[in-house]
Amino acid sequence: MKLTLAVLLLASAIHAAVDGTVVNGTTGKPQGGATVTLFKLDQNGPNAIETIKAGPDGSFKFALDTQGPHLLQAVHDGMVFNRMLPPGQPTSGIPISVFNASADPGKAKVTTHMILLEPNGADLSVNESVIFQNEGTTAYYDTARGTLRLAIPDASAGKVRVMVSGPNSMPIERALEKTRTAGVYTVDFPVKPGETRFDLTYSVPLSSPGKFEGKILHDGPVRVVAPQGVTLTGDVKQLGTEPQTQAGVFEVAGKAFSIGIEGTGSLRAAQGAVENEEEEGGGGLQQIRPRVYLRFKEILALCLIALAAGFVLLYRKGAAKA
Repeated sequence: MKLTLAVLLLASAIHAAVDGTVVNGTTGKPQGGATVTLFKLDQNGPNAIETIKAGPDGSFKFALDTQGPHLLQAVHDGMVFNRMLPPGQPTSGIPISVFNASADPGKAKVTTHMILLEPNGADLSVNESVIFQNEGTTAYYDTARGTLRLAIPDASAGKVRVMVSGPNSMPIERALEKTRTAGVYTVDFPVKPGETRFDLTYSVPLSSPGKFEGKILHDGPVRVVAPQGVTLTGDVKQLGTEPQTQAGVFEVAGKAFSIGIEGTGSLRAAQGAVENEEEEGGGGLQQIRPRVYLRFKEILALCLIALAAGFVLLYRKGAAKA
């Protein structure tokens, strides 16, 4: 009986507190004074339990019951940093990494910019994905000019949905803000060390003949993806065709571009055809293919394929022979 009680008391003690240290990844030292909040996660989302200030040595402690999944959130230099606490994992000695912010991009660079064009006859649906890679130890955060600057067609009337996901975080919606330059918009979001991704969705009326014009405001290649049945001309060079959906992958030529668009098509329809083909095949060992059209994540794979040197060389050789 006494042994059982002792075990219960020990288990209670294990789940009675969350403690750790806020560490500044830029300086490599504890970060005193950071605001730390403990959230409980349930079917209704994160619920804040308590907020405290880290001590001068960066230490923090929540003397609360922490059974079930929880989230630790630290705020430093105007940015939020998260640390998940899965159930059954230790809750003592938890480090939370934070970083200093700078308006200088430093080692933060755009490594991928993909534009998916899906014309339906009357309108053109546009999905853009921009990925930053920050290999430094300082977050790029320009609150005056905006971290991401993009040229958006006036025909979109500013009706653009922006979803952003930072390192080890779920996507959140952010506002697209106007700048003093006509047609140029910005997104206020820090690019922390690691990968940060901006996904934009909008539509514009499609004139006849169809045309999509734009400007690139960053360095690095820009890829354009068009579904099967859609022909692109003008300031683009075709790199190849994605084997599963037969979508064309192109590279934009120049910082300012004008792309002619003929035909209609959607990657959603292409994916549906692939799935139907597999279902009709029936029996035997079937290959499970990844979904290509789930808004942004899977579509981006088309762009990444085009970045592979072997892929590009293969189609350039084929074009040369033709």
